[in-house]
Amino acid sequence: MGIFQRLFRWGKSEVNDAMDSLEDPVKMTAEGIRELEGKLEQSMKSLAEVKASAISAKNALEKAKQESVDYENKAMMFLKAAETGKMSQEEADKLATQCLEKKSQKTQELPVLEANYQKYQGAADKLQDAVKTLKTNIDKWKSEAKMLKARSKVAEATANLNKQLSGIDSSDTIAMLEKMKEKVDQQEALADSYLEIAQDGNERDIDSALKAIGGSVQAQSDLAALKAKMSETKAIESKVDDTKAISNASVSDLDALKQKMAEKETVAEAQEAERPMQQAASME
Repeated sequence: MGIFQRLFRWGKSEVNDAMDSLEDPVKMTAEGIRELEGKLEQSMKSLAEVKASAISAKNALEKAKQESVDYENKAMMFLKAAETGKMSQEEADKLATQCLEKKSQKTQELPVLEANYQKYQGAADKLQDAVKTLKTNIDKWKSEAKMLKARSKVAEATANLNKQLSGIDSSDTIAMLEKMKEKVDQQEALADSYLEIAQDGNERDIDSALKAIGGSVQAQSDLAALKAKMSETKAIESKVDDTKAISNASVSDLDALKQKMAEKETVAEAQEAERPMQQAASME
């Protein structure tokens, strides 16, 4: 018997777990709010009905009060008509008595009507407060449900991202990068070796060409140095010749200047000699 009870409890727990996994809290909350909104709508209808009953009770009470006053006024009118002789006193008393009896009936109805009005009005006020509280709570719960729904989406997205990240092994990625780095280093080293081989081959080709024309690299270098030295010697000799030419030209110019100055002095002396003679001629 104990085995069957344990099996029953186990089956019940499994069913409850399955139901819990199938239930979506967000959807359940939205469904609960919709149910509350339905109850709010029903409560508002009930409130309207109770308010209508309260209004009817109030109208009945006011009408009874007014009729009581009217019957009293009518009784007074009949009595005044008898005093003015418009009707007999007996008839006036009879009609006034009937009016006072109806007034008494209305007056007796007033407590009942007043109690009915207070009852309906009290129920309407309580229901009004309940509806107001329910509406406020529904608005608050809808706002909270909206916020929780957004938080649920963010939490779900974060959980999925973390789950994906947790499945990534960073050590494998680092190992692959290291292998890639080694491969790139090998490729660069191979490229440098090809470049060195190409340069060595070019130098060997040049030496072979020089040997073919009967010289060597050193001989060609010595030849180039000799040609440069001869060119420098020629440049120095050319500068010396230019300096001599400039010196000779300077000497020639100096002699010409001296000769020109001597000629000017001779002309000036001749003019000084002629000036006394011209003065004497002008005096005569």
